[in-house]
Amino acid sequence: MTGLYYEEFDVGETIEHDKRRTVSESDNQRFCDMTMNQQPLHLDADFAAETQFGERVVNGLYTLSLAVGLTIPDTTDGTIVANLSYDDVEHPNPVYHGDTIRAQSTVTDKREASDGERGVVTMHVEVFAVNRDGDGGENGETLVCAFDRTVLSLRVDT
Repeated sequence: MTGLYYEEFDVGETIEHDKRRTVSESDNQRFCDMTMNQQPLHLDADFAAETQFGERVVNGLYTLSLAVGLTIPDTTDGTIVANLSYDDVEHPNPVYHGDTIRAQSTVTDKREASDGERGVVTMHVEVFAVNRDGDGGENGETLVCAFDRTVLSLRVDT
């Protein structure tokens, strides 16, 4: 187990997740197929070329799901009881095929559960893309997704 127990989370701590993932056209296509999301902005190059983006963009729910997956090893792998909520999800910029995604989590709140045997932890997750053309903000990165993730976590002594 590599995840953190309730007691190991510190409010204000930012966890930089080392795992990264380059998003392929195939990733986006499979996710859209599995979820039956046939939005042409994700799948139709001719349609997408006529939009403000100029090309297909990656499904935002895939970006969110990928981000959660990238955070698991450093936060809740084997130490989680349940995900309780995903709140305030934002997608300020698109993800394109070929972008490499990374995430960081900042612990914003924690409290003991009413049973005293578990704890509730909230993390603000920020997701960044290094665009395939090297564009982006500071450090060549662009914020592409942000959300709050609240989990029910095991305690060390349970």
